[in-house]
Amino acid sequence: MSIPDRTEPVEALIFDMDGTMIDSMGFHAQSWDMFAHQHGLSIGIDDLMRRTTGRTGAECMRELFQRDLDQDEVWALISEKEQIYRNLFGPVFAEVAGFKAFAAQILVKGLKLGVGTAGDQHNIAFALGHLALPTSPHAVVGGDEGLPGKPDPAIFLEAAHRMSASASACIVFEDAPFGIEAARRAGMRAVAICSTHTQAQLAGPHVIAAVRDYHELMNSNFLETLNVATS
Repeated sequence: MSIPDRTEPVEALIFDMDGTMIDSMGFHAQSWDMFAHQHGLSIGIDDLMRRTTGRTGAECMRELFQRDLDQDEVWALISEKEQIYRNLFGPVFAEVAGFKAFAAQILVKGLKLGVGTAGDQHNIAFALGHLALPTSPHAVVGGDEGLPGKPDPAIFLEAAHRMSASASACIVFEDAPFGIEAARRAGMRAVAICSTHTQAQLAGPHVIAAVRDYHELMNSNFLETLNVATS
């Protein structure tokens, strides 16, 4: 898949959710640890996160249990694990620094804002409810819609489709290697949000910026450097 150059017009920005919009990855790690303990599983959290971050809940459960699970069992396990996560993170909920301010600037620039996450509808509602964005995203694609998780590009491509934007006119914001790779496979440019991984871990020929948070993007006038498509 060819990657558009930096000067190609941009119509939409697509954001991963966990670790990109919200500062949640540490709480996902804690919830996996608690969930595994409750099920008598001994796991290395760092290794599990490396193998699963960006994958759908069903994919994660099958990876964790190392066996085939039927749909009813999968969704019961996902519900249990994600409730632990929301109970942990809810009282101390935090965005990745500057996200809401950056999102507001996106809309002022006339760009569309999409969300492409492996998270399920309950975690999406939880995140968007706490963020309380003044305007809802133009498209939201979740990991419980039957699409394969990252690094497959399907979630990002569906987000672009729902916004009537071509892949080459989208920029993906991601904090995880699988997500960065999914953007490349989709033929989209990417911005690495280094909240959970290093710049080196999120490198790629399609990565046009790497920052710790959105304050860095705003301070560098990132949006002003984009060639925003006009209708």
